[in-house]
Amino acid sequence: TDSGLEFLESPEGLAGELTKFEKNLEKNRNILFIAGGLVVAILAGWFGYRWYVSSQDEQAQSVLFNPVFAIESDSLNKALKGSGGNPGLLAIADEYSATPAGNIAGYYAGAALLKQGKFDEAIERLKSFSSSDLLVQARAYSLIGDAYMEKNNAEEAISYYQKAVDYKPNAYFTPSYMIKLGIAYEKAKKNQEAIEVYSSLIEKYPQSSEVLNAKKFKGLLESAAE
Repeated sequence: TDSGLEFLESPEGLAGELTKFEKNLEKNRNILFIAGGLVVAILAGWFGYRWYVSSQDEQAQSVLFNPVFAIESDSLNKALKGSGGNPGLLAIADEYSATPAGNIAGYYAGAALLKQGKFDEAIERLKSFSSSDLLVQARAYSLIGDAYMEKNNAEEAISYYQKAVDYKPNAYFTPSYMIKLGIAYEKAKKNQEAIEVYSSLIEKYPQSSEVLNAKKFKGLLESAAE
């Protein structure tokens, strides 16, 4: 099965994700100005909170470097728990939970926990992660599916692989989620559903590198049914 770490972003990718998170937060903040009748106290409280979140996120980003570097070096314990007085992903995710950097730290932590075989903890962290990004949210769903597959819970895995497939479908990553979905259906002994997933992949993404696997798996299932 996939370890999970291959889905982690590079430090440069992390910086890009944080920028997107900030832009999304700014868009959300503008909604408050559209609504009428807000009293001064509510506006003051909102701005105070956003100032706090902004300052906290700057701190969170600064402490993310060491645990992300540890992940790149495959030092998972250091990444999760910290070292040399530097906080790890778990502490950053908890302490800065209201910030984009804290959010992405939770994603990294979930993937690292999955690599360590701590499937329940990984699921908890990844379920807490939320993003409107084209890429990372679907990956989080897929990692949750991976954790459930490791726990031999194919039904829950199917649910999360389906979420990954449905989230902003694209030709680059959706086919790999469809393969996982098909395999989960097979494990759940729902072969007809698996055939349908493989057929859909072949039809929708004919140029994907996953098409060969989809054709092979579909052929085996159809042969077994004869």
